[in-house]
Amino acid sequence: MIEGSVFVNGSATGPILMSTTGLSFWGGVDPATGVVIDQHHPLYGANISGCVLAIPNGRGSCSGSGALLELILNDCAPAALIFSEAEDILTLGVLVAEAMFNRSLPILRLSRSDFADLSQHSSPRSAETQSAATKSSIASINGSQMLIVNSVDEIPTEQPSYDSSVERVVALNNLDKDILAGKHGIAAGMAMEILLKIADIQGAESLIDVTQAHIDACIYHGPSSLRFAAELQEHGAKFKIPTTLNAISVDQRNWRHQGIDNAVGQPASDLGDIYMQMGADLSYTCAPYLLETAPSFGEQIVWAESNAVMFANSVIGARTQKYPDFLDVFIALTGRAPASGSHLDSGRKPTVCIHVEALKNTDETLWPLLGYYIGLYAGNDIPMITGLSGSTVSNNPSADDLKAFSAAYATTGSSSMFHMDGITPEANDAMHYCRQNGLLENGLTVTRENLVASYSELNSAEHSTVDAVCLGNPHFSEAECARLATLCDGRHKHPDVKFMVTLGRAIYDKAKAQGSINTLENFGVQFITDTCWCMITDPVIPPNANTLMTNSGKYAHYGPALVKRGIHFGTLANCVDAACSGKHEVSVPLWLRS
Repeated sequence: MIEGSVFVNGSATGPILMSTTGLSFWGGVDPATGVVIDQHHPLYGANISGCVLAIPNGRGSCSGSGALLELILNDCAPAALIFSEAEDILTLGVLVAEAMFNRSLPILRLSRSDFADLSQHSSPRSAETQSAATKSSIASINGSQMLIVNSVDEIPTEQPSYDSSVERVVALNNLDKDILAGKHGIAAGMAMEILLKIADIQGAESLIDVTQAHIDACIYHGPSSLRFAAELQEHGAKFKIPTTLNAISVDQRNWRHQGIDNAVGQPASDLGDIYMQMGADLSYTCAPYLLETAPSFGEQIVWAESNAVMFANSVIGARTQKYPDFLDVFIALTGRAPASGSHLDSGRKPTVCIHVEALKNTDETLWPLLGYYIGLYAGNDIPMITGLSGSTVSNNPSADDLKAFSAAYATTGSSSMFHMDGITPEANDAMHYCRQNGLLENGLTVTRENLVASYSELNSAEHSTVDAVCLGNPHFSEAECARLATLCDGRHKHPDVKFMVTLGRAIYDKAKAQGSINTLENFGVQFITDTCWCMITDPVIPPNANTLMTNSGKYAHYGPALVKRGIHFGTLANCVDAACSGKHEVSVPLWLRS
């Protein structure tokens, strides 16, 4: 018998399936089957449906809550979830299912030692061995208790009932109480009720005002996404603070022309419209820090979309937690957020120090490779990264370099921010904290060999042929459009290679006025607005395009599972060369060779 902390109350029984690696449900689990599709994950090929799934925490995309809600409503979800770390994204998906659709599953957090002990009871990891005679132990969860047995016959027929009452610890002001009582509308009252459950889990003592929101819940995961938004709209939902929208699942103006099935295109487009009717701006970008509404240093905001959260906290110095889909909506409806995590000074302190060994003559691949590797190592920790300023690298990072780092870091990591010595705005205070607390003497040194391993992992293509170049994950900036135009000017794209760039409408308009768009369209670039590569599949990617190329560490990780294609990863110049020749020979960059 193991005692845990309850995140979501309930009872369930199922075979234990465990991994010591966090899992992103979005892009990592098929919402229609429950099969793990993340080819980089130890559980790849396993089916989580009906299992008691034990993972340290979620990782990667803020959309994991939406993906889990879809799994629950498709009857493909785990029987229960077990964590060893703080976890809001997946927990929120269950809380929404419970509050709005009367569906739920229990979630427990175990101590790290109890969690580690589960490894001896876990089922085999691969799809093949899961179906073999070897079986895992059975876990029976009842409230805060988890009983581990060899078979269901050993589970007592009568178990003590668990206490489902909630002792609220968050102090509410008069506005909070009025919202909770429904005086600001039914939708806002529902939002406050679920918001307070997350605040309790986080240990927040109060709520704070936030100035703006960026909504990730506008991504269409399936019917559950639309049902969620439509129910709030029926209850008169209106955003209380200025709100922008993340990239949606289709190019809203062109999806029919692109040949997208009406069964997907129409509800995905409708979902964006519903949130605009609630009061959101028509932004449709996964890079809201490129908009004129970008926050300032110290501003308290509520942003979802993992790369945007990382960039806002770390590069801008604004303050937001890594908010899951749906919680971003609830906070936008109330204007109130939990006073916890990276909203507070205490939640922005580094918890691990990571030193990067001296690297010379680097190119732009340094930043996504480094973000990808450090995210894997740091996990739920906030890293203080040293060794990257001054003469260590060829040039100090640009905003686009830090955008690429943030996106790759957020793909494999779980925390909401990082610090870089000499580069990010809170690094001086973070370094002082590290010295005071002895963090500099321990931690990780990132070596050339570590980055070579990440480079190899992100290059999944088996053939040198390149059928399509996919850029803009996260969305392209105006500077990236200009740089790409310089690389393409005077050259000729191979007729069999499709070249596509995703970006927000605002940046497209600026780049068009600048002249970059005309140059790039003459080269053969197709621009796609409103959506992003994490949502793009066939037929926008031609069915006969077997191998893709990108400069995005984020897309090189997610793409193989999402579109079932091999992907080449390289520099922007490599992508242009491949578009002209139709080929890319994988070779470790010169700066990474011994």
